[in-house]
Amino acid sequence: MGRFAAMAKAAKIDPDRLTLELTEQAMLSDPASAAEQLAQIRALGCAIAIDDFGTGYSSLSLLARLPIDYLKIDSGFTRTIDGSDRDRIVVRAIADLARALGLLVVAEGIENERQLARLSELGVASWQGFLKSGPVPGDQLLGLMA
Repeated sequence: MGRFAAMAKAAKIDPDRLTLELTEQAMLSDPASAAEQLAQIRALGCAIAIDDFGTGYSSLSLLARLPIDYLKIDSGFTRTIDGSDRDRIVVRAIADLARALGLLVVAEGIENERQLARLSELGVASWQGFLKSGPVPGDQLLGLMA
């Protein structure tokens, strides 16, 4: 935690402008320690996201206990959301669970308008993927945010 705070300070970035993304697996080895460390990072003002949700060995009880702000639905579910009833059901269930816990939902891997339309039908408004842009150098990032 101290190292994270020092890195943010050295980079002259306010922690409240950062979101720390962790995979489910990163928290499962020692949930009590993870919860404590995440709480300290969150106390700095940083948001916490669970990345690639649904691909690891999830413990749903951790979602209720960990101080997190976002669930990011893995692209493995969103990739076929426009054709697979099963994937739509899983995405809807994750989104409903996240909202019930007061978490924001982000869908990863959105590559086409059909996927985006399906997400909208499921009430998922935040997304990322190649539909918007692939990876870009830092000096091009501001242009994407306009």
